[in-house]
Amino acid sequence: MYKWTYETDIGSVTIGANDGGITYLKTFDACDGEMRETELIREAYLQLTAYLAGERCEFDVPLELKGTDFQKKVWFASCQIPYGETISYKALAERIDAPKAVRAVGAANGKNPIYIIVPCHRVIGTNGSLTGYGGGLAIKEKLLQLERQ
Repeated sequence: MYKWTYETDIGSVTIGANDGGITYLKTFDACDGEMRETELIREAYLQLTAYLAGERCEFDVPLELKGTDFQKKVWFASCQIPYGETISYKALAERIDAPKAVRAVGAANGKNPIYIIVPCHRVIGTNGSLTGYGGGLAIKEKLLQLERQ
């Protein structure tokens, strides 16, 4: 497991990876891993930089998501939300055939280890409110504004 920290338009970002893919992307460094910039980590950073500059809408680095089957189902469904669009937690729960699991969907999004690349920022409250985000609501709002442009 390796990690490297970069300065970006949204502050310090730490990207972690193993031989299988990117394992986390966080705006704080509270993650395990030897400090070493690998080719995969560098590629994820370059794609993130292009995304933050409005030059990229999708990421194509391999991911190594670690979580429960339910969490992975939520994260995969989050990846299907088109760039520039948002859906509610309720709608996401319905998409994964778990319409009564709205809170569980929110909890799964809260555990998303690779936010931005797995775009849980595109999931909002039913009333349009931003609600929680692992990177903080200011970053969530900035990402959504970026995608609306």
